[in-house]
Amino acid sequence: MSLIGDFLRAVGQISDRRFLLVFLKALGLTIVLLLGMSVGAGWLASFIPTDLGEWWLIGRVELPSLGLQTLAVGAVLIASSFLMIPVAAMFVGLFLDEIADAVETKHYPQLPEPRRSGLFADIVTSLRFTGLVIVLNLLALIVYILSGPLAPIVFIALNGYLLGREYFEMVAARHLPAGEAATLRKQNFWRTWFAGTLMAGPLVIPVMNLIVPVLGVATITHQFHRRWSVSRST
Repeated sequence: MSLIGDFLRAVGQISDRRFLLVFLKALGLTIVLLLGMSVGAGWLASFIPTDLGEWWLIGRVELPSLGLQTLAVGAVLIASSFLMIPVAAMFVGLFLDEIADAVETKHYPQLPEPRRSGLFADIVTSLRFTGLVIVLNLLALIVYILSGPLAPIVFIALNGYLLGREYFEMVAARHLPAGEAATLRKQNFWRTWFAGTLMAGPLVIPVMNLIVPVLGVATITHQFHRRWSVSRST
């Protein structure tokens, strides 16, 4: 199966210095983000009143302020597992060119220089994709709740579609106009969705959520060039 072969080629390049640099950047930004969220949650918790007054049959009720802040930080750390998909979406949007460049330099050296969108455009694209992931997952909360034990499958299916769709089009846009990139992605709808679902599940696992996006973009880069080559020959 071509997808498995492309994934193995991506794994074979994991020691590439450019892959490692992206991993280290993502790790550093993730740590900064988690620290910032934890500090912010603790600070907001400090405004919660600890003296709840007199309660009938109970007496005076006071909450430990340190306990509230600890709970707030703990909640952030637990929620971070579910926030890793939008975080990965944001980071890969920023570093996608570096990963794709590494793959193309090693495996497709005959290609012309790809289109360069610039840092500002990369940031805008990254924020747009991150916002889309957050909004659609919030809208899908009711579906997750109603799905019961099937909720993880629905979660992976939705986010797999989003990851495969956006990553493929971002990789394709390096060599094709936006309209052609979208058309090629639609022609390979099921392949890109399946590739995205393989990324979505491991993104809730610590450490894996930093490695998987790098391997995912590398795999989709191979997928794009395979499908682009087929489309040009027909």
